[in-house]
Amino acid sequence: MPIEIKELHIKINVKGGDNKPQDSDAEGKGKLVQECLDQVMTILKNKDER
Repeated sequence: MPIEIKELHIKINVKGGDNKPQDSDAEGKGKLVQECLDQVMTILKNKDER
């Protein structure tokens, strides 16, 4: 079954300089991305069960 994307929101923050993310910041972002992926997969799974 194909997936149809009706809306796609992209937000980008641009900062000047050589700002490198700290390890804890990168780890926090990784956890956030993983949580978002888990939620999306749960929604898709529930949609397929209907």
